[in-house]
Amino acid sequence: MYRLVSQPDTDLDVETAFAWYEAQREGLGFGFLYELRNAYDRIVSGPTRYRVLRDGVRRVLLRRFPYAAYFAIESDALVVLAVLHIARDPTAWQSRAT
Repeated sequence: MYRLVSQPDTDLDVETAFAWYEAQREGLGFGFLYELRNAYDRIVSGPTRYRVLRDGVRRVLLRRFPYAAYFAIESDALVVLAVLHIARDPTAWQSRAT
């Protein structure tokens, strides 16, 4: 079983998205967090089913929100490198690769 690890930059990504959605409509930020948790659960249950994008980094898409979580498999850990809007420049996560 893998453990999920989040980097500080990733935590900032999540906080920023949560705040933006919550400002749009009260409770929407919590909906975002719920969908992110579901995406994390999918990663933990089968990380290798997501294809490698670059340098061992994989991506899972959130279902209700236009966001993706980028992660890498490192021995017994799944390291979440970024949680970004899918319209963002894909190089944003590449500098965080392990």
